[in-house]
Amino acid sequence: MQIPAEKWYPAIEKRRSRRQYNQEPIPEAIWRQLAVFIKDLNREISGARAVLVDEAPSSIFKGAIGPYGKVKGAPAYVAVIGDMREPMVQETVGYLGECIILEATAHDLATCWIGGFFRPKAVAGQIPLFGQERILAVSPLGYVSSDYTWEEKILSGFGNAFKRKSLDSLCTGLEPEKWPEWMKPALEAARQAPSAVNRQPWKFVLDENSVTIQIDEEAHNHDISKRLDCGIAMLHLEVGALHAGAEGYWEPLTGQAVAKYTVE
Repeated sequence: MQIPAEKWYPAIEKRRSRRQYNQEPIPEAIWRQLAVFIKDLNREISGARAVLVDEAPSSIFKGAIGPYGKVKGAPAYVAVIGDMREPMVQETVGYLGECIILEATAHDLATCWIGGFFRPKAVAGQIPLFGQERILAVSPLGYVSSDYTWEEKILSGFGNAFKRKSLDSLCTGLEPEKWPEWMKPALEAARQAPSAVNRQPWKFVLDENSVTIQIDEEAHNHDISKRLDCGIAMLHLEVGALHAGAEGYWEPLTGQAVAKYTVE
């Protein structure tokens, strides 16, 4: 697929998980654009798909969303579905879902990855599932005020939810002074990827022309797959590399190594 890096790269910095929405409806023109975008995305990426749901998601959540409070006031949501027969289904769901998150952010919509604390049966009552498909994540969609509510601030630890590990602690292999020009912006974009309870369960192994994403076994465990989180980081890394003028390709790996991005 053709990634609109110049649109999504600033969206990486802008994106924040939000749970308190102002109930403002999404304009029809933006809704249509998102619907077409998701339809095309589903056609281009196999093993996962997304559905845009024009209903308030309040009925699909189990009260408080982990430690971060309830989702309130969102007029719509998107569900991301994986085909559980696919060997890289979790990574694909993360990658595809984050495409939608960044596209929505570029349209000034707020979002929030939620991979647990929702009712899959309630979602399945609103969208069709086929074969061995499973709803792996959802995100509310809507508008928010520029300022966080007091509830959001308190429940997110006044910004702790967006603290990120340093590149020094995440990277091994090639020394920083030997990094090609594209590598640092790609890694900086990847380290900003959202993850369940902000656990950041990835390590980056660097070579002269590649970055391998590995699962960090010491990262906080959760019901949500670490591979789904790594799929989100994969997209961020690719967007950062493309923004820096370096086009590459992904090679899926096995074991704790998730995938390698190589720039030729």
